[in-house]
Amino acid sequence: MSDQLRSWLRTVVPAAWSALVAWLVTAGAPDWLTDPLGDAGPTLVVPIVLAAVYTLLRWAEPRLSAPIARILLGSARPPTYMDSRSTVE
Repeated sequence: MSDQLRSWLRTVVPAAWSALVAWLVTAGAPDWLTDPLGDAGPTLVVPIVLAAVYTLLRWAEPRLSAPIARILLGSARPPTYMDSRSTVE
């Protein structure tokens, strides 16, 4: 798998998990919590959940088995990036 595809997967897959968690939170959140937010509720919840889930996944990554990491992160191996100071010849 190319590093470009790997980096894309490792961005999109956690975002998809975050979207699922955000949807579950907004669908099951009590009315007293969501009513004051009005229509802005989902708009506010999604980025907060995205940040929390992404941080949790990055923290858990070294502790996960390879198959679980593939499911949650899209790839068990992080991509390698070329040093910006090096030149391509």
